[in-house]
Amino acid sequence: MQVGRKSCWRQLQASFFRLLCLIPTGFPVRSVDMQRATDNITVRQGDTAIIRCYVDDKSSKVAWLNRSNIIYAGEDKWSLDPRVDLVTKGQLEYSLRIQKVDVYDEGSYTCSIQTKQQSKPSLVYLIVQVPAVIYKMSEDMVVNEGSNVTLSCLASGRPDPIITWRLLNPSAEPLDGEEYLDIIGIMRNQAGRYECKASNDVFIPDVKYVNVVVNYPPTIKKTQSSEAQLGRTGTLQCDATAVPTPEFEWYRDDKRLTSSQGINIQTLGTSTLLMIPSVTEEDYGKYTCVASNRLGVQNASLFLYRPGTGRDINGSACVSQSMWLLLASFFVCLFFKC
Repeated sequence: MQVGRKSCWRQLQASFFRLLCLIPTGFPVRSVDMQRATDNITVRQGDTAIIRCYVDDKSSKVAWLNRSNIIYAGEDKWSLDPRVDLVTKGQLEYSLRIQKVDVYDEGSYTCSIQTKQQSKPSLVYLIVQVPAVIYKMSEDMVVNEGSNVTLSCLASGRPDPIITWRLLNPSAEPLDGEEYLDIIGIMRNQAGRYECKASNDVFIPDVKYVNVVVNYPPTIKKTQSSEAQLGRTGTLQCDATAVPTPEFEWYRDDKRLTSSQGINIQTLGTSTLLMIPSVTEEDYGKYTCVASNRLGVQNASLFLYRPGTGRDINGSACVSQSMWLLLASFFVCLFFKC
């Protein structure tokens, strides 16, 4: 078995030497140690690669090979690729230039040198790097609060890109996720614009975005009751948050109010106003604001007060100073059994 391997190796060497004999003379080169580790050249896709091979004053024959294919034999070009040519400065350099490098150019290249004594190849491995590119990204989506969401961001590149996610809220902190970002039980504060960034340090990162809208039922955040004198305008305000934007209704007892009943109802986005232009005695009392969307309903009570009745404008009851004095006197009297 050992003898067979040696015989095969001798045949390969003899074939290669016969090939070099066909190469024109006149290119002296610097011989390279056969035991030296293969050099690596790293080039970005689309750039120009120059694989160096230098000469000295010893007459030799040279050739460039890629794997088992001959690219140049001396000055004779064997390759049909128009992107490939020689870089020769007098008789001092015999370098190979590849323009607009692509991934299929990656591999081993040999500057084969034959001196009078022996053949010594110089091996170089060409590494082609490709910038990160996001080729598939989740589309914008609308989901309901509490549902599970998966965002995808698929990217290619050489080396493999690193993918990072951010929710572009004021903090924009990184999120735990790679190609897929899983959000379990999404909440309303997780709605917004999500950024996916793919980077591999070959070129500037590729960045894409996906918008996530989270639907949730109305929550009444603010109510504004008021006091109004007879004949003056009374105004009640009700603010709610919801997605989709809530619809508002106003009620007095169980009766729905409309602008055709001598009152004015204005709604702008998530806020509504009930305005009574000329308050009468019958207008004082309790009103109900109802906010609704397809996910739910919420209501709140508001009040239109007579001036000086001891109610604050936010609708919560407060007791006047005289009432406090009356109650205090009552409890003191009970304590001392007067």
